[in-house]
Formats: sequence, structure tokens, C-alpha cells
Amino acid sequence: MNRTAEIVIIGGGISGLATAYNLAAMGMKDVVVLEKSYLMSGSTGRCGAGVRQQWGTEMNCLLAKASCEIFENLNEILDYEGDIEFKQGGYLLMAVTEKEVEQFKKNVALQNSLGIKSVLLSPEEALEIVPDLNIEGILACAFHHKDGHANPFHTMIAYAEAAKRLGVKIYTYTEVTGIMVEGGRIRGVKTNRGDIFTGRVLIAAGAWSREVGAMAGVDIPVRPERHQILVTEPVNHRLGPMIMSFAGNIYCQQEPGGEFIMGYGPAEHETYSITSSWDFLEVMCRKAVRFLPYLRNIRIVRQWSGLYEISPDAQPILGRVEQVEGLYVATGFSGHGFMFGPITGVLMAQCILGLPTTIPIDKLDLARFERGELIFEPSVV
Repeated sequence: MNRTAEIVIIGGGISGLATAYNLAAMGMKDVVVLEKSYLMSGSTGRCGAGVRQQWGTEMNCLLAKASCEIFENLNEILDYEGDIEFKQGGYLLMAVTEKEVEQFKKNVALQNSLGIKSVLLSPEEALEIVPDLNIEGILACAFHHKDGHANPFHTMIAYAEAAKRLGVKIYTYTEVTGIMVEGGRIRGVKTNRGDIFTGRVLIAAGAWSREVGAMAGVDIPVRPERHQILVTEPVNHRLGPMIMSFAGNIYCQQEPGGEFIMGYGPAEHETYSITSSWDFLEVMCRKAVRFLPYLRNIRIVRQWSGLYEISPDAQPILGRVEQVEGLYVATGFSGHGFMFGPITGVLMAQCILGLPTTIPIDKLDLARFERGELIFEPSVV
């Protein structure tokens, strides 16, 4: 294992690997990624893997649009011999309250102003996109045809292989046990396999970012929250886009292989548990059948859980950490890390190299919480 590095990236999820790849592609040598378990063992390997541009804040719209544009060409960018299976079937968002309808109108206007060609639809117009949709109780819908879904495993493999070809060293089953800070500067990291001396560290540790930050004397205010997903048996294709209800806290999509993947966002207490529950199955099935009644006759194959790392405003924390020179952070995605992953890698590489970022990320810095400048997003599950 390397004993020195230009940068050590803590976390082998999409944020860490995408940053490692982009750093190497931009010319940095001796990039090291440390993962305490196997690649994709954290949130990336357990996510729903949706990619949408329909958001209610300018920052999220810009991040999502840029990330989607990378996803569209990622097989070629990374010279991947496989296929990340990015399919753009769209997202159909359903409003079930008058308050949501008004928010959707604002969202669509914002998105259109940023070049995202979403549209507001009546329930009857939504039936032209999803003929099996039960529109009872639906007041309006928003739709964008370029939203979609990718395969998180192929995406991660593509980034890992491309990074390795550029000389990035990826060490799995290597747990960080300490971060060396002297005189307010990063000096290295301690691991279960020995020390690595470096002047730069990126914390991209997902739900464990707060614990890792504490090793450097920095408070990163994210908390772990369990979210569950189920997958059904494969059936004939009947659903093109992802359907989503913010008020109902539900999303549902059909995979290229015919399986349905669905989840919802329950209010759970802080936990690192990734066990599954019977309650989830009952509630999830009831929510799904309410919008797509034909699902009642489809069998469930399995369910699983993963962790969101929730920040105080449910927005990413990106950039340089002021308290410690050489320390950077990319976390707090609150369930949206995969869809923002490709652009996160570009922006963090630019930030670390001291280059202008293609999208300004200064408002997403860690210090915003001390300043009281939180960014609240209305469109989340």
C-alpha cells in the first residue's frame, strides 16, 4: 500500500471514485482511494439510481442537468466496455394537493429558465404517458423526458476501471482510524493497514462522514437514516417513466429487465441499521397500488435497505473545509448522491486543484450552517 499520496479520498462510493477519476484525468498523480469494505458496499450500491433534473432550487437544477449530460455520454467518457444502462424514460411527478400544484408551477418555470424542458400536465394528459396510472386524487403532474435511471453497479465499475487505468490506487477493506493534523494542516491518515502521508484529504464517506470528520476535529453535521427499497419479479413493460409523489413519499420505476423497483421516504430515527422490515412491505405496497393498481398481482422478489446521509437542509456539502488546510468534503447528499455523482466528481476535482468550478459551489460549503445560510429544497422524497 502507498505510504505517500498527493490526496487520500476516504470513501469508495460514486462521489469518491468520480472525484478520483477526474483528478487523475486532470493530471494529478498519486491519487489514493480508501474504502473500509468493498466497493459499492455503501449507499451507492443500495440506491434506487434515479437521475432527475426536476428540482425546486436553482443549485439542484444546475447540478442535476450537468450530471445528466455526463450520464448521457459516460460509457464513452470512461471508455467502458460494458454499459451503464442509462435510460431516459422521464420522471412523472404527481401533485395531490393544491400546495403541490403551485410548487410545481414554480418548479417548472425555474427549470425552463435553466434550459430544462419540463412541462406541467393535467391528469388526463399524464395518462398519455402512463396509461395505467390511477389519476383519482391527482391534481396535476410535471414531466421531463430526459430524466432517467442508470445501473449503479456498472456505473461504479466504469469509474473504478477508468480511474485505475489513470494510475489511481484503490484500497478496499482499508479502514481509516485517524486523520493526522498538525498546525491546522492535513499531514496524513492512519488506517488499519498503516499510515499514508499526504497534504490533502477528501471525506466522501457518506453516512459515516461525521465520524470521519471528527478525526480531523471538524463537525460535519450529517446523520444516517435508513431507507428501504423492494424489487418485484420481471413482467412485461407497462411503465416508461419513473413515477414519484412528494406528498406520498413514493417513487416507482420499471427496470430494463421488467422488474419494478420502488421505495418511499419514511421519517426514521438516526440509525446505521440496514435491516429490512415487514412494515415497509405493507406500507410500500399500499402506496404503490394506489397509483398503479395492476401491481397488486405482481410478486415481490426481495427488499433491502441503505443509508441516506442527511444534512440539516438536505443539500450536499461540497468544497474546502476552512478550519483545516488541505481538507475537503463531498457528502450530505440526502439520497441524491448517485444522480449528482458525475458532476460532483468534476466539481470536487476542480476545487481541489484550485481551478474555477464549472458550477459555483461556494454556497454548498460546510460553513453555511454556521452562517445560517441553509438551502431548502421543496422537491424531495
